Amino acid sequence: MAKVAFIGLGVMGYPMAGHLKVKGGHEVAVYNRTFAKAEKWAAEFGGKAFRTPAEAAEGADFVFTCVGNDDDLRSVTIAEGGVFDGMKPGAILIDNTTASAEVARELDAAAREKGFAFVDAPVSGGQAGAENGVLTVMCGGEKDTFDKARPIIDAYARMVGLMGPAGAGQLAKMVNQICVAGVVQGLAEGIHFGMKAGLDMEAVIEVISKGAAGSWQMDNRHKTMIAGKYDFGFAIDWMRKDLGIVLSEARLNGAKLPVTALIDQFYGDVQDMGGNRWDTSSLLARLQGK
Repeated sequence: MAKVAFIGLGVMGYPMAGHLKVKGGHEVAVYNRTFAKAEKWAAEFGGKAFRTPAEAAEGADFVFTCVGNDDDLRSVTIAEGGVFDGMKPGAILIDNTTASAEVARELDAAAREKGFAFVDAPVSGGQAGAENGVLTVMCGGEKDTFDKARPIIDAYARMVGLMGPAGAGQLAKMVNQICVAGVVQGLAEGIHFGMKAGLDMEAVIEVISKGAAGSWQMDNRHKTMIAGKYDFGFAIDWMRKDLGIVLSEARLNGAKLPVTALIDQFYGDVQDMGGNRWDTSSLLARLQGK
C-alpha cells in the first residue's frame, strides 16, 4: 500500500482515484476545485478530502493530477498552494492530463529541481474506460521512475507503456487522437452513405466489423450513431482541445496533418450546431444536417 494523492475529480479522475483506493488498496487523499465533490468522493471511497493541492500531496509517495489543460495543470502543481508546495523529496508526480509536451517537460524540469520525479501519463479509453479501470496509459519519463509508478497506475489501467523521456507520453496521446479523429470521420461517412443508399446498416456493420474496416469506434459507437444518440461519451469540446494541442505541436515539428486539421473544423461545425457536449461520434450529425 502506498500513500497517494489525486488532484482533479472530473469524469475521469473521480473513478480513477476510486480504483486507486479500492483496487489498489492505497491510502488516498483527494483535492478538487469544488470541495464538495472531494467530500463526496471521500465519503464514497473512504479517503480524505483537502482544500488545497499542497495539503492533499503532503507526505504522499505518488501524486496524480488529472485536470483540464496546461494552465490548469500549472495552477495545481507549480503555483502557490500547488502540489509542489506539499510533496516530499523522492515523491513521484504522475500527470494524467491530456496536455502539451511542452508543459510536461516544464514540470519534469521543475520536479527535478525540487528533488521529485515526474511522469506524463495521459490516458485513452474515455469515461467508460476510467469507470471500468481499463484505460490505456502512455507514459513519458525516466525508466526507473516509470518502473516505480507502473504498479500504482495499474489500478486503473489495462495497458501501460513507456514511450520515451518526459513529453513522450503526451506526444503518443497526440498520435492516438489523430488516429481516432480519422476513424470517426470515416465511420460517420460510411454510415451516412449506407443510410442514403437504403442499406440496413446494422446488418452491414455486423459483416464489415469482422473485416479490415473493423475498429473500436465501429464496435462501440455504430448503434448510437445509427440511432442519432450523442448525449454521452467524450465531448466535442474535449476533442477540440486535444486536436488544438496536436495541431500546435505539428506546427512546431513540421508534421503535415491535412485530414486532422479538416476534421477539427468539422468538429467546430458540430459545436455551432449546439453539440459541444455531444460524443465525438456526432460527426455523423453534421453530415445529416441535424
